[in-house]
Amino acid sequence: MAIAIQLPALSPTMTEGRITKWLKKEGDKVTSGTAIAECETDKSNLEIEATDDGTILKILVPAGTAAPIGSTIAWLGKPGEAVPETPAAPAAKPAPAPAVVAAPPKPVAALPPPPPAPKPVAPAPVAGERLRASPLARKMAETQGIALEGVQGTGPNGRVVKRDIEAALSAPRASSGTAPLFRATPGVRLPPESLPVTSMRKVIAQRLTEVKPGVPHFYLTVDLEMDQALALREEAKSQELKVSVNDIIVKATAMAVRRFPRINQVFAGDSIQQLRTVDVGVAVAIEDGLITPIIKDADQKGLAEIAAEVRELADRAKRKALKPDEYTGGSITVSNLGMFGIDSFIAVINPPQAAILAVGRVEPKVVVRNGAMVIRQLMSVTLSGDHRVIDGAVGAQFLQELRSLLEHPLRLVL
Repeated sequence: MAIAIQLPALSPTMTEGRITKWLKKEGDKVTSGTAIAECETDKSNLEIEATDDGTILKILVPAGTAAPIGSTIAWLGKPGEAVPETPAAPAAKPAPAPAVVAAPPKPVAALPPPPPAPKPVAPAPVAGERLRASPLARKMAETQGIALEGVQGTGPNGRVVKRDIEAALSAPRASSGTAPLFRATPGVRLPPESLPVTSMRKVIAQRLTEVKPGVPHFYLTVDLEMDQALALREEAKSQELKVSVNDIIVKATAMAVRRFPRINQVFAGDSIQQLRTVDVGVAVAIEDGLITPIIKDADQKGLAEIAAEVRELADRAKRKALKPDEYTGGSITVSNLGMFGIDSFIAVINPPQAAILAVGRVEPKVVVRNGAMVIRQLMSVTLSGDHRVIDGAVGAQFLQELRSLLEHPLRLVL
C-alpha cells in the first residue's frame, strides 16, 4: 500500500510551506531520512525528508507551489504500485461514510476500509529490527540522553517522532525536591524542570495580564560604563580575534542569567518551566523581518567561540538557512540597535522567553566620579521582563550583575 509523504511542520509557527525544489523525481528510490525536497517556511528554507524506504511513485505538489501543513505532497511505495486518484488533503478528521453510519451493524469484514486515522502506539522494536525515528527525534534523543529503544513511537508505522521524545522528557522522574539549575555533566543538556505555580504567582499573573494583555511587560533601564569592555575588544583585535561589543554583551548576559536563574524561566500556565541551560538569542534583522538565532550554552563558551558562532548564524539567518532548533527556545534575547545610532529603546519579549535586553549605542558622556567630571563611554540597556515569572527586584539584581561583568570584563575570561 502506497505511503503518503505529508508536508511536516518545519517550524513552530508554520501553517503552510512552498516547495521550492524537488531533489528527487518520480521513479527515484529513496531511504528513510533522505532529503527529497526543499521547502520555504515562514522562517527559513529547509529540507523535507522521506519517512520510509521506497520509490517515489507520484509528486502531487510541483515546485513553486504552496501547500498546508499535513497535506500529502507525494506518494511512496513499490515500483508500479497504484496510488489514490484523489490527492490526499491535510491529515484532519476524515468524515465517516454516511452509508456506514446509517447501516445496521455488520461484521467487521464487510465494512469498507476506513480512511487513514491516527495509529495506535506501536511496541518497541524487537532485536534486529531497524528502529524507525525521524531525524529530529533522533537528534533530540541524542541531545537529551534518551535511549530511542525505550520510546514508544506514535508516528507512521510506529515511527518515533518529536512529540514522543517530548513525552519522554515530561514523564515523571524521581526528584530530591530541589532540581539543579544547570547541567552537571559536560556535553549533556538538561531538559527544563516543571515547577508549581504558587497561589501568589497565579494572582500576579492574572492581575497583570488583565491590565496588559498577553505578556505583562515591565521595564528596567541602566547606563553602563563600557570603557573596560572596549579595551577588551581592542586587546582581542590586537590578537587577531574578531570579537565585537555585542559578543561581549552576549557572554555577559549569559553569565548574569546563570547567576540569577529566575530570569531563565518560562510561564506555562499551570506551571513554570525552569530552564537548566543558558541559551542566548541574538536578534538579527533580515530582509522581511526579524529572527533570533540561539547561541546554545553561551555561559560555557569563550568570547572567540561566541563571536564565530554569532557571525555564522547571522549569515545563515540572512540566507534563510537556519534550522528550527537554531532559532526557537532560548533563555533571553539580546537586541542591539546601537549600530544604528539608537541611544535607548524598549524591546518586546520574544516568547516563550521571559526577558529581552535592549541595547543602545556606546557613546562618550560626561559623568561625575569622586566629585569630578570625567568622560566615560556609556551604554544604555533596558530589560523587558515577563512579570508573571520575574519581579522587579530580580530584574534589578540581574542588571547589577550585568553591569559588574561589563564594567569588569576580566570576569568574562577567567
